[in-house]
Amino acid sequence: MRTDAKIYVAGHRGMVGSAIVRQLLAAGHPAELLLTRTHAELDLTDQAAVRRFFETEKPTQVYLAAAKVGGIHANNAYPAEFIYENLMIEANVIDSAYRSGVQKLLFLGSSCIYPRLAAQPMREDALLTDTLEPTNEPYAIAKIAGIKLCESYNRQYGASHGLDYRSVMPTNLYGPGDNYHPENSHVIPALIRRIHEAKVESAPRVVIWGSGTPKREFLYVDDMAAASVHVMNLDKASYDRHVSPMQSHINVGVGSDITIRELAESVARAVGYSGEFSFDTSKPDGAPRKLMDSARLNALGWRAEIGLAQGLAAAYQDFLASQSTSQPPSHAAQK
Repeated sequence: MRTDAKIYVAGHRGMVGSAIVRQLLAAGHPAELLLTRTHAELDLTDQAAVRRFFETEKPTQVYLAAAKVGGIHANNAYPAEFIYENLMIEANVIDSAYRSGVQKLLFLGSSCIYPRLAAQPMREDALLTDTLEPTNEPYAIAKIAGIKLCESYNRQYGASHGLDYRSVMPTNLYGPGDNYHPENSHVIPALIRRIHEAKVESAPRVVIWGSGTPKREFLYVDDMAAASVHVMNLDKASYDRHVSPMQSHINVGVGSDITIRELAESVARAVGYSGEFSFDTSKPDGAPRKLMDSARLNALGWRAEIGLAQGLAAAYQDFLASQSTSQPPSHAAQK
């Protein structure tokens, strides 16, 4: 990894962005060469402001981890915000990076880019082969656009300007810095909060959305950060051997999944809750299964290290810490 690179981490206060900052610092990157901006300091949906930032700061590398994110409820409640804000963030950052001479950029997407009924485990070539999951289609469309922005800029400006813009697609993430909002969070933080509250209140039962049968894969966020830095710093020849100009994204997962019921039981063990679970089948399940095929990334020399039990224990401690310093909740989960 180049320690003289001036690196901009977009979304450094979010779960993934903060983990990337931790990873870069732990790897020895000088803190003074890390660029960060809060949303108050730089609104990434403001094209003129983003261009000014890039022209002034002139970063060498960019990790594009900024996004508007949320669970099923948030995606259903705010579809216009999810597609608009994510499209604007991606377009502004990627185009401004190109215009200011940034040659290395890593875009972070999501497993929801794949069709709802994609063959499992989901390979990179499943992209755009069938219908998306309706509950998060606007967000998925925006993330697909981010991949295609990177590919299109590489195709048009790679040879002339040395652009090397890459994309990684994480499976479901969790860990320090997660959003524990009671309505707009993802499944693990939502379960941690609900099960913790049941423990505190000595409630005999926790009600969980859906049937409990969908299967999901979960990756600890610090593993995701390590994978991101790994992919960013792969030499171009190695990276190019495993991708193609119009299918350049790489999956990041752990290679195994569990049912939502099994997940709830695992969270209960981490929290220390001994009650029962019931399932509200009037609520949506989402896609029946979402397991990533990470063979491409494994062939490039990276595998996840943090198991679910270890990760959930750390996530629960993060939740407890967040409750002592909690801020008023907002549906804008991460930007």
